Amino acid sequence: MPTLEAVFYAAGNVRAFAQPIVDHGIMLVGAWDMNAIPVAEMVLAQILLSCRGYYRTIRDYYEVQDQGKAKAFHRSGVNGETIGLTGMGMIGKRLTALLQGFSFRVIVNDPYLSEEKATELGVEIVSLEELFRRSYIVSNHIPDLPSTKEVLTGSLFDSMKEGATFINTGRGAQVSEAGLIETLKNRPDLTALLDVTYPEPPDAGSELWTLPNVWISPHIGGSVGDEVVRMADCMIEEFQAWESGKPLRYQITNDVLSTMG
Repeated sequence: MPTLEAVFYAAGNVRAFAQPIVDHGIMLVGAWDMNAIPVAEMVLAQILLSCRGYYRTIRDYYEVQDQGKAKAFHRSGVNGETIGLTGMGMIGKRLTALLQGFSFRVIVNDPYLSEEKATELGVEIVSLEELFRRSYIVSNHIPDLPSTKEVLTGSLFDSMKEGATFINTGRGAQVSEAGLIETLKNRPDLTALLDVTYPEPPDAGSELWTLPNVWISPHIGGSVGDEVVRMADCMIEEFQAWESGKPLRYQITNDVLSTMG
């Protein structure tokens, strides 16, 4: 298509097809930021429930059938709790804005985030090791790059606080499944909420299916229902801006692709 000038993609991840388009000098615009909204909202809901001990109390209540015993462990609540975000792309930024509507302390690890931008966002940059040690809830948003495969190791999960929760709505390949499983077997106080795994779904024999402190959902974080209209509206607005010669907000360049999950 030698006359093709631009592609406006009213959906999320473009990594599977974007590179040849960009390499041929065709402008690519995507609605990935709009798709970040429902993911951030789902994670916020999981964080709020985790702070109340919801997932662990449900599990324990079914086991002991005693109200007092089911909630006998320390439950932090929301006020002043520390949330750790690995990766500060579109989802991480939108989730941070939502968390700031509460009284959470947000710490982050992202090699692409400057101290200046962190100050602007109201977050603290820490090492990955410190993030896992300090956070009551860790939410993964690391981009799916060759350099990030299995970067979340068993030793990081071992270091998590008593009663902590690990949430993954990013990509499963960044997690050492064997390391996570071993930790969860040894640490029944921990909870894992996995909307993504690697592979998807997990192998039939994976212990992720049977561990009582693991909740697996079938990759439901992205836009559904009327949320899809929001992505289409975004691309219509971008197309109209392009036609009018105005700046675009969501053009996907090689720089954007280099850190996009």
